[in-house]
This record gives sequence, structure tokens and C-alpha cells, in this order.
Amino acid sequence: MNQAPQSSALSLVLFVIEGQRYALPLPAVERALPMAAVCSLPRAPAIALGVINVHGQVVPVLDIHRRFGLPSRPFGVEAHLLLARTSRRTVAFPVDEALGVMEVSRETLVSPEAILPGTGHVAGIVALPDGLLFIYDLDTFLSLEEERQLTEALRETES
Repeated sequence: MNQAPQSSALSLVLFVIEGQRYALPLPAVERALPMAAVCSLPRAPAIALGVINVHGQVVPVLDIHRRFGLPSRPFGVEAHLLLARTSRRTVAFPVDEALGVMEVSRETLVSPEAILPGTGHVAGIVALPDGLLFIYDLDTFLSLEEERQLTEALRETES
């Protein structure tokens, strides 16, 4: 008996940072929220902007701008937060705009090393008719040291 073929489509949540489109795999994204006030988190790694409260859960807010080497900037009320799950925790990322969900063929996915060697936080690149789409790898966002610092800082807030 033949098994159903595995889907060749990849569902992605698209977002914009500084005019460039990025994406996360849909299963990793919980939801998009309007920008919220971010409380400081003492002793957190520099990549952490602070924390927000989402239905009683303390969620760290991480700055993609800093990770991509872009200048940090304040986020206004027009910005959004993407709530997403890494293999270790739920995190929030401020983005300029959340664009929604798009499906792309897995066959169109290109390894970042084939185009831009050394792009450590990108899992793949898709060439669209109107530009490139960078698919972000959440599990490489924090270094082991940053992950440790964040865990310790979050534990201190629970005390």
C-alpha cells in the first residue's frame, strides 16, 4: 500500500525588519501581538530587551536588530511582537510588521551557505519574484552563554 506523499509545501510566517522580509516556520510561531510595554530584565544578555507578561507567563523579548547587526531603535505602537517557541522556551521578537502566512515549495528552499556563507541564523533562503525571503532559525538565535544568562535572569525574577 502506498503512503501519502509528504507535503512539499512549507508554511511560513512572514515579517519585516528594516524593509527586509524574514520568515519563521509556522509551527514555531504562537501568534502576533501588538507592541506591549517591555519591562527591564536585570542581568540578562545584551540581546534581551526585557520581558513581557503574556497571560501570566513571563516571556523574554529578544532584539533581532541587535543580532543582525542593525542599529537598535525604539519600537512604537505600530510595531508587533511575534511570540514564538524555541526548543528551550517561548520568546517574543519585535518586528516592524507581521505580514501573515505564506506557503512556499520546499524545492525552492536554498541553503544559506550556497548564497551567503556565514549566515548563521538563517535556515534557508527562498527567491521570490520580488526579492529574497530569509527563513530564520530560532534555535541558533542565542549562544549557549546568552541562553545561560537569560535563564539565570529569569530565575531571579521568580524569586
